[in-house]
Amino acid sequence: MLYYTKYSSTIGELTIVSDKENIIGVWIEGQKYFCNDIKEKLERQDDLPIFIQTKNWLDRYFRGEKPEIKQIHLNPRGGEFRQIVWKMLCEIPYGNVTTYGEIAKKVAKIQNKKTMSAQAVGGAVAHNPISIIIPCHRVIGANGSLTGYAGGIDIKAQLLKLEKGAS
Repeated sequence: MLYYTKYSSTIGELTIVSDKENIIGVWIEGQKYFCNDIKEKLERQDDLPIFIQTKNWLDRYFRGEKPEIKQIHLNPRGGEFRQIVWKMLCEIPYGNVTTYGEIAKKVAKIQNKKTMSAQAVGGAVAHNPISIIIPCHRVIGANGSLTGYAGGIDIKAQLLKLEKGAS
């Protein structure tokens, strides 16, 4: 059994999903791949300690504070490649950005490969199930463009603007 709660934010309503101990998903309403890998039944339970902690983290984030990712127990579902990419997303400092290509170079090194496709990295980034907390919005195109965001480019721009203002 998995549990969910809702959170109202400046970018819209978020759905937060947990296994009671860890956050396994945070999706923006209408986001591409919304609850994509959730096969279990979801039961609403707003008072789980992990939900209270996550909502507090989100409150601080949307106030322009810089809460640390490690303050929340995360357990995103995905294969080894996606897990590597999502871990790298967590290493992008607040208020900063990187490119799909830069992440691809790092993944190639970890996997002992000569090269890695930026498009493959883009696919993993797009399927990040824990939006905002795992900061996939901090990844941009090689030319600095705001390419691809499952929650929408306008929301990506809002999140980056929020972080720039608080940096």
